Amino acid sequence: MKKKIAIQGVHGCFHEQAARLYYGDDIDVLECLNFEDLFVGLERKEAEGAVMAIENTVAGGLLPNYALLHKYGKQIKGEVFLRIQQNLMALPGQRIEDIREVHSHYMAIAQTREFFKQFPHIRLIESEDTAKSAADIAREGRMHTGAIASVLAAELFGLEVLQESIETHKQNFTRFLIVDDRIEVVENDINKSSICFTIPHKKGRLSQILSIFAFYDLNLTKIQSLPIPGKEWQYFFYVDLKFDDYAHYREAMNAVSPLVEDVKIMGEYKSCC
Repeated sequence: MKKKIAIQGVHGCFHEQAARLYYGDDIDVLECLNFEDLFVGLERKEAEGAVMAIENTVAGGLLPNYALLHKYGKQIKGEVFLRIQQNLMALPGQRIEDIREVHSHYMAIAQTREFFKQFPHIRLIESEDTAKSAADIAREGRMHTGAIASVLAAELFGLEVLQESIETHKQNFTRFLIVDDRIEVVENDINKSSICFTIPHKKGRLSQILSIFAFYDLNLTKIQSLPIPGKEWQYFFYVDLKFDDYAHYREAMNAVSPLVEDVKIMGEYKSCC
């Protein structure tokens, strides 16, 4: 029986590509309109696991998704990095010169505007989703209309890729988190942790915490702060730590515990790179 995985977006989107990269191709996807619906689907047991984007090398972090992880109390069980390759596609038998308009998500359009400067006759139109744009063209048989989407979308909906990799920045990667209660990560495999905490308003407190992480040879790969609703000028700090020695990591967590408040381990898992 195929595993049901919740994704943000529709069949053929980059979230599905990431899900296939982690779980393999033998999955079904639960399409979710927004990221909170991922967690709702898990709560209702409509899906066994979820794949959720958390940061991009071009656009930065998806800050609200940290808050969703904290709100629903789900544990991170893994991660996957996917190169985001934007492709121009249309119904078979057309050339780029035949295309009059191209539809896609605003982010995909922003990442490919430089490419379209050489085709001033093409009008760029924002839509709600990259893969849905491709699906709509296929379903409605739209000639002279293109979409910017993944190669997976082209394969699924029978479109022809007119030009591969049209994104301006080729080193464009998105990091996706795996949220799946059924996955058990054995201690020997754990080399990364995602934690969150608050700190009291005391001079130098954050510096002390970071010094402890450094002392125990932990690599701080990400630190992000988000305001706490209803608490003026107070913040949650979201931190990703990489390490070679799990025991040192636990010692570091014990050492920082007296310095922080509301500390929560959001996941201990194996880094994908």
